[in-house]
This record gives sequence, C-alpha cells and structure tokens, in this order.
Amino acid sequence: MACNIVVSTEREQYLAQIEKIAGSRWLHGSESLCRLLRYLARNAVDHPGAHLKEYQIATEVFGRSADFDPQLDSTVRVQVGRLRQKLHEYYSSEGVEDAILVDLPKGSYALGLHHRGPAPLRKELESYIVAPVAPVAPSTRNWAIAVSVLSLLLAGTVAVIVAERMTSNKGAAAEASENYSSPALRVFWKVFLGAPQEPWVVFSNASFVGRPETGMRYLDPARDTQPKILDHYTGVGEVLAVHELDQVFATLHRQLRVKRGSLLSLDDVKNNNLIFVGSPAENLTLRDIPGTSEFVFRRLTDGPRKGDLAIASVHPQPGEPKQFLGTPNNLQLTDDYSVIALVKGLNPARSVLILAGTTTLGTQAAVEYVCRQSSVERLLLRLSVSPTGEVEPFEAVLHVKVTRGVPMESELVSLRKDLPQQ
Repeated sequence: MACNIVVSTEREQYLAQIEKIAGSRWLHGSESLCRLLRYLARNAVDHPGAHLKEYQIATEVFGRSADFDPQLDSTVRVQVGRLRQKLHEYYSSEGVEDAILVDLPKGSYALGLHHRGPAPLRKELESYIVAPVAPVAPSTRNWAIAVSVLSLLLAGTVAVIVAERMTSNKGAAAEASENYSSPALRVFWKVFLGAPQEPWVVFSNASFVGRPETGMRYLDPARDTQPKILDHYTGVGEVLAVHELDQVFATLHRQLRVKRGSLLSLDDVKNNNLIFVGSPAENLTLRDIPGTSEFVFRRLTDGPRKGDLAIASVHPQPGEPKQFLGTPNNLQLTDDYSVIALVKGLNPARSVLILAGTTTLGTQAAVEYVCRQSSVERLLLRLSVSPTGEVEPFEAVLHVKVTRGVPMESELVSLRKDLPQQ
C-alpha cells in the first residue's frame, strides 16, 4: 500500500518517469494531456490517498469557471480517457521495460505510480524463462514450483505483447501491457480464475437497530426484544474493497458477482467460490460455514478492553501475542489488524477467501494487500503452491497503520500454512 509520506528519492523517481512519458512521442505536442498528467502525478506523490474531484480538475487544470457543471461539460472525462489510452500505448511500446509503472484505473482520477516489481525477483523470473529448472531438494520444492509458474505466466504475457505489436493492434497491445506485470496476481487468484462460475464477493452488512437520524447501533439480542432490524448498511472499507476487487479482476479478464452477506444462501456457499469481505462480527454468514482455525475473531468479555474485537491466535508461536488488538474504540483509530485466509469451503471442491479487519478500514487494507502486485509477490514467496500452480490454504495476520481514516501501511506479522484438512 502507498505510504502517506513519499521519500524524496522515490518522489524524484516518480516525477522523472512522468517527465519521460510527457516527452515521449505519445504525448509530445499534447499540452493539455501533459498538464493533466503532471497535475495527477503531483497529487499522487504529495497527497496519497486523497480523492480528486472532477470539478477540481476542471477548474485547476483546464481553467473552467467556478460554475462548472460536469453534467453539461465532459471535458475532464474525455481528457482522462485519452490520457489513460496514451499511457497504455506508451507502456506497450517504448515503456515496456520501464522500472516504474504509471496507470490510471478506470473509474478513478487517482494516478497509480509503482515499481514494476523487486529487481531480484524479476531477474529470477527472467533466468527461469531462458533456462530449465534444475532439480531441487524437497525443502525448496514449493519455491521452485512458485517460480516456475510465475515465469511461465510472465513468458506467456511477454509473448502476447510481442505478437500484438507485430500485428499493430494497439488496443490489444495496450491490454497486454496492462497485465504485463501481473503474473503474481494470476497465481494468487488462480483458484478463482479457473472455475467455470464467477466467484461471489460477499460483503458484510450487520444487523442494526434504531435509525441514522436518531441514533443507530448494532443489534444486541440480549437486550433488544423484537426491534425493527436494519440490515442494509455496510462500512466505507467494504465499499472501497469491492471496488478494488472489481478493478483487479477486470485486469485479469474475469467477472465478479457481488452479494451482501445477509442474502447469501447455503446453496450459494456449496456451488461457488467465495470471497468474504468483512469479519464474522458483521458478515454473519461466516459463522455458519468453515472459516479460520488459527486466527479467529473474538469480542473481549472482560478487562479494560471489554467489548473490543480482537484477532485471537489459537496456537501462538514463540514470541507471538495471544491476541492482536488495534486502537481502543474510545480513541482515534491509528492501528488495526486484519486476517487474510484461504480455506476450503463447505464443499471441499470450492474455496473461500476471507478478507477481514477488526474495523472496516482493516478490511479495506486486507483487500488492498491481495490486489497489489508488490504485496502479493512478497506474500507468494512465503506461501505453498500446489503442483497445479494454485496457492494452498493459509491464514495470515496484517498489522495496519491508519492515518486520518485511511489505511496507509500494511505489514504481514503472522502466517500459518500447510493447514490440516478441515
């Protein structure tokens, strides 16, 4: 995830890449697109996580007046679409080997700047493309399998790019370029990409009583007798998480289906691969199906943190806490913890991915972690991969740093793999 402070050297690298693109033949002579690119880049490096508005871009970049109406003037949307296409064309040609990637996801005005991937890992992948894999000892078997799968995917993607460039199909080449750096994502999500049915994204919508305008709180069955229950609210983290999943699956050319937890049936659970967004405290369906066994959500019943939601470690390792607790609920949130877990479903032929924090922002961070190339690459190096190239079941805990209501940094602090069959 992006950090809220970009160090000067990295900032300079990003802005140098922007100038390189602006000076390329794809943007040369297009003053308006260069101005837009530089504006979005400065906002991305100086104010990461900030959401730009169409009105702001129209008035500050294109000189529109204060009465600008986006319903009557589509300048911003048209120019952003043109810039997105130019970036695709640049990275499918002269920028195909650039170390820094710049993208502009559909449906967003937030420019993405990130390194293509850790250099050691890229060199390792390249070496496996040109040379056969030597026999390895059993202790390194999983790593060899992971590298082999990643290298084959990378080689295939490169081949697609070359083929498309030879046929001068710019649209297809741009699409290939967009996925050039995503072999790690394809490996991590393979179990959800290969099934005939689209996976379900199941987001949490807990039960509330009361009304927003008069005071609304979680349902407490012990003291709320026959109340009017509201089950159509969810957190901001879940909303942004569903958007993030939709974006990454779009780049992987796979559709998603979305459903709120209270409407999920057992037939849905048996027949589909599921991605749960939100903890069992709010995504109540998780309580009725196989879930995590090593890291479980528990609400504390005594002590100074009574009532707070924690992630309990069922079998804590040496030096590991028995439970992971974020910021107390009476203070401004600065720390949270999340679970990322891939487990077998109610039907063992199906898989369930659980992405959940002790707060809605922790949930958002968990989803972002598995949707970003850099963090997924780091995670894959620590996981087990089956001979068919699929990630095997695991459970992990993230420590999430939150700044002004935005998850900014996530660190993997505990991991369990090679889990017993459920």
